[in-house]
Amino acid sequence: MSFIIISLVALAAILFSLSFFLKDPYRELREEIDQLTIQQIQDLYQIKKKLKVLEEELLVSDSVLDKQSSFNTEKKQIHEIIKNQVWSLAQQGMDINQIARQSSLSTEDVQEIINDFVDKGQIV
Repeated sequence: MSFIIISLVALAAILFSLSFFLKDPYRELREEIDQLTIQQIQDLYQIKKKLKVLEEELLVSDSVLDKQSSFNTEKKQIHEIIKNQVWSLAQQGMDINQIARQSSLSTEDVQEIINDFVDKGQIV
């Protein structure tokens, strides 16, 4: 019985020491998975970085477009809504400053509207 125990302990010691010298079959697989994981993290970082740049560009271009469109719509509102009122007040002989106060426009805008009507030949 003691012979069996001694032989099992000796066999365990031999197998234990042999395990240090044998190549790990899963080592290459683990290293490959680690490399793929690192590469995936790097790719994800680059994609996020590019996405951030694109979002910033879109925000900048959107703000520029919003400013341009708001400027254009303001001009259209002036031309479409108030232009005829300004022209009729000017035909009645009102002063440009009075027209500007009544229509809530600047005197330059009022003068521009009147000049547009004059240029089109709509003088009565």
